[in-house]
Amino acid sequence: MKLNASTPVHWRKSSYSNNGGNCVEIAPDLPGIVPVRDSKDPSGPVLTFPTSAWRAFVTAVQTDEFGAV
Repeated sequence: MKLNASTPVHWRKSSYSNNGGNCVEIAPDLPGIVPVRDSKDPSGPVLTFPTSAWRAFVTAVQTDEFGAV
């Protein structure tokens, strides 16, 4: 699936997000892709990732694969 201007997208932020605006939003309900954008710039660029790559990234974060910062 390709994301375009007519694709209906329902964005959401993490429940761990603070209200300071330093967040990303994802639209996890599209088949095959996960779009990601900067919550401070909702009309700005959108990155899209295959669902499998997004799941691998989230798992890596949850298991601290990247190391604590």
